[in-house]
Amino acid sequence: MNANKKSSIFDVVAGLSIAGLLLPEAVAYSNIAGLSPQSGLVALVIGLIVYGLIGRSRFAIVSSTSSSAAVLSSGLATIVALSSPERASLAYALVFLSGILLVIAGLFKLGEVTQFIAKPVLKGFSFGLALSIVVKQLPSVLQVHPEHSDFFRQIWGFITAYQDWNVYAFGMGIVTFATLKLTQSYKTIPVALLLIILGISLNVLGYTAQWGIHSVGHFEFVLPSASLPNLSMNSWLQLVEIALAVALIVYAESYTSIRTFALKYNDPSEPNRDLIALGVGNILSGLLKGMPLGAGYSATSANEAAGATSKKSAWVAALAVILFLVCFRQYIANIPEPILASIVMYAVSGHIRLAPFKQYFIWRKDRILSITAIWAVIIFGVLNGLIIAIAVSILMMLKSYAVPRIAWLGRLDGGHDFVDMDRFPEAVAPYEILIARPDHPMFFANAEKICNAILTKIATQHYEHVILNLEECPSLDSTSIEELLLLATRLHEQQIDLRLARVRRSVAQTLLYVNSPLFPQSTYTAQSVDDAVQEYERRASSAT
Repeated sequence: MNANKKSSIFDVVAGLSIAGLLLPEAVAYSNIAGLSPQSGLVALVIGLIVYGLIGRSRFAIVSSTSSSAAVLSSGLATIVALSSPERASLAYALVFLSGILLVIAGLFKLGEVTQFIAKPVLKGFSFGLALSIVVKQLPSVLQVHPEHSDFFRQIWGFITAYQDWNVYAFGMGIVTFATLKLTQSYKTIPVALLLIILGISLNVLGYTAQWGIHSVGHFEFVLPSASLPNLSMNSWLQLVEIALAVALIVYAESYTSIRTFALKYNDPSEPNRDLIALGVGNILSGLLKGMPLGAGYSATSANEAAGATSKKSAWVAALAVILFLVCFRQYIANIPEPILASIVMYAVSGHIRLAPFKQYFIWRKDRILSITAIWAVIIFGVLNGLIIAIAVSILMMLKSYAVPRIAWLGRLDGGHDFVDMDRFPEAVAPYEILIARPDHPMFFANAEKICNAILTKIATQHYEHVILNLEECPSLDSTSIEELLLLATRLHEQQIDLRLARVRRSVAQTLLYVNSPLFPQSTYTAQSVDDAVQEYERRASSAT
């Protein structure tokens, strides 16, 4: 058997395994979002096909995910009640808008923007989100519905209503979860699907009704026609902010899983292409009344573990799902709620681990970030928690950049290397030459501090020349330009010469546009620190 045939067989096996895993999850995640099972199944088919055609990763499995479903549900809760008849229309509009935002981000090449969200924040958010999802599934497992829906009061409602728990439903949920945990190493066996089939059998035989266990219930599966929800302009505007949050969590989750396996197998990655693929998928999902979709880590890792070698596995999975919907969709209504809820709880349980946070406490770094993200989701809800977590992450980043460290450079061992004199006390500063190197890029939050630090240094010691090393600065914003011009003016007044060293092409181009007599090209063109120092030293020696 040649290699191509062998890999094709692996893709078929992986595709069938993934279909068995994704089918019950799609139904379960639609329940999280408060939508019909059809929404999850439509998103599943679209995600598998569209990403298989457009996306770059050969392992990524794109479908509805628990996190995007939770963000969708939380976002909609700020606008309409769960039982509102317009909730579904708003949900599909939200999916459509998030797809538009993803495509725009891809066209503007923002594929790596999620790197600005610190990993401790993402881990903390995932932990808090997983806890919230688990609590939201408890009504289906216990068959008890507390009056309040916020995290702590809902838990207290379950505790106080312990006498009303349905022991049969609880037992079914426990058995389902335990079975999934015990069989998690068998990636090629669709255990979740087998449990679903068992639950349907118990329902058909009348046991679930006898035990007082609720099922998914009847739903109409019709071939969806593409159409935009008929909403007012005000409703569309209300959805933009929530759509941004959905798009962000979809891509953050997708980028993590896609990037992980690309690095593992040394595969090429194209973040912007993936953004467009996810965007097109979500646009179609919204038009065809589906859920938001992304590349979930659990499904992608299961695809890889099942032996997938190419995107063919996703196409096989899509075909298997379509065949199931054609032949067996009527049985979805008979799925017991505790089984679906336990499948969701198992899917997110991988995020409820304290081990990933241990390192932050050992390193004494980013503990506040991770803890803030966890509690933000739990206390303020999924959507607000996401916004708070991202805001804290960005503020911490800006804080580190806004208080820049400036290295004062000296010559090492009389050679051509100029190093930080605080780290290398043996380095010697050139006579009457101050060499400054900010350790962070200059931008509006730190430009004034950097320039003031240079002026303060000059006030304490006599210098004839100043060299500003901009190797850490990829670009200049308007504030940085203004501060550099002000610095040059102040130095000129003191008859101190200013030169820029290690200037990047983009910065040089900006200074060319500025066209200031304070910064002629000779002050920044193709100069290393050593070149600038040698020029000053030659000038000084010729003058003597």
